[in-house]
Amino acid sequence: MSHKRVTKRKAIIAAGGVAALGAAAILLPNANASQDGGSNDAATVKTLKAGDASDLASQLAELLGDAFAGSYYDSEGRQLVVNVVDVSGDENNVIVQAKKAGAKVREVDNSTAELAAAAKTLKTQATIPGTAWAVDPKTNKILVTADSTVTGSKWDKIESTVQTLGSGMATIQKSAGTLKTFVAGGDAIFGGGARCSLGFNVTAGDGSPAFLTAGHCGVAAEQWSDSEDGEPIATVDQATFPGDGDFALVKYDDPATVAASEVNLGDQTLAITQAAEATVGTQVFRMGSTTGLNDGQVLGLDATVNYPEGTVTGLIQTDVCAEPGDSGGSLFTQDGLAIGLTSGGSGDCTAGGETFFQPVTTALEAVGATLGDGGIGAGDAVGGDEAGAGAVDENGDGIDDQTGEAIQGGGDEAGAGAVDENGDGIDDQTGEAIQGGGDEAGAGAVDENGDGIDDQTGEAIEGGGDAAANGGADENANGDGQEDGSGVNESH
Repeated sequence: MSHKRVTKRKAIIAAGGVAALGAAAILLPNANASQDGGSNDAATVKTLKAGDASDLASQLAELLGDAFAGSYYDSEGRQLVVNVVDVSGDENNVIVQAKKAGAKVREVDNSTAELAAAAKTLKTQATIPGTAWAVDPKTNKILVTADSTVTGSKWDKIESTVQTLGSGMATIQKSAGTLKTFVAGGDAIFGGGARCSLGFNVTAGDGSPAFLTAGHCGVAAEQWSDSEDGEPIATVDQATFPGDGDFALVKYDDPATVAASEVNLGDQTLAITQAAEATVGTQVFRMGSTTGLNDGQVLGLDATVNYPEGTVTGLIQTDVCAEPGDSGGSLFTQDGLAIGLTSGGSGDCTAGGETFFQPVTTALEAVGATLGDGGIGAGDAVGGDEAGAGAVDENGDGIDDQTGEAIQGGGDEAGAGAVDENGDGIDDQTGEAIQGGGDEAGAGAVDENGDGIDDQTGEAIEGGGDAAANGGADENANGDGQEDGSGVNESH
């Protein structure tokens, strides 16, 4: 079946516009892999990549239960810091377990429940356009921001509400800019006279190709084009704004459209491998059609922003700059993790300011989509429609127990497959298929029909080395589908 590939000219399909090379120099190459290290209070405190820290934070939030009071990433020490309360009655030694897991643990005064109650008070008593608030785990307080429009009685109201909460629970700061959504008229993706930026390519629940962008873009226009006077290429399927988020699912009009799961950095692309939760302190990068590539840090989570159009909850607060036209653009990490969609904020990329983002994980769950194109994108297998990551059955050997034949790649049963040192998935001593799992389990090698068997020789296709990681190789010398030294997928 023929597929329409989106051209390089249509950079918005790859999630971005023109890159700022200064930020790109910071972004690439990728950081080193995680390693044990550190000391501070426990020999088990580890240095972690941001993505690994985010995963650990999620695990510890569940482990610690009511004792968990937030976490943040110490980018300088590359450590995850976890806040805990009420440790005196720690009968299950969960604090000890958290330290053993590699986190740095510190005791704080405000619990997650108390911070949530304070945020609820702000919502009921001080929902004023031009204000925003988010939990700052570094201070264990709620940081309230009021923009330049909040004056007179409005300022008195927000200030008195914060004072009622107490200095140990919340603080307030003034912003010189104005909180607004970053939509404009110009270039990138266009609809109804508005200009926005594409966030990430996804596959909708019905299998059709689509992309995510800001919800306020989705409610501004139903159809979107990739040029100011061009024909529409996509139609809004669903949008949320204001309310519980700022996101929209926009389906490509041509069902044969194939748009890669990557961010265009201008001179190269960065593969987007999966969606991840934001962690305070993590360095993040934002791509937008107006200002290109910029970077900064995550400052707060579960932010509430009171735009002139209404209140939006559940956002990520950062110090990454943005300007009109950047709305909907992608927020991601240097490791290729999709984090957010540009919502709005104050300031610009000259004076700086606060910027808020819709979490990608929440948007994907709400619209029922999955990241990527579902067939040809970051982390997917190379070669043919049926090519998967190496197919396995329940016992992990990739062999159908009823027929004795190799399972076809793709579908729900496509899994990691097992390989040995030479990558053929056959135990050289016994001649039997290697069981899946373990450190040597890779993606397995597949051919065009996805069965991993060379149709000419009848022998297993050699996978081996880096190629075993993605189920297929490109023309790169080591077959890993990545450009050596850059950590980003080659463009084909």
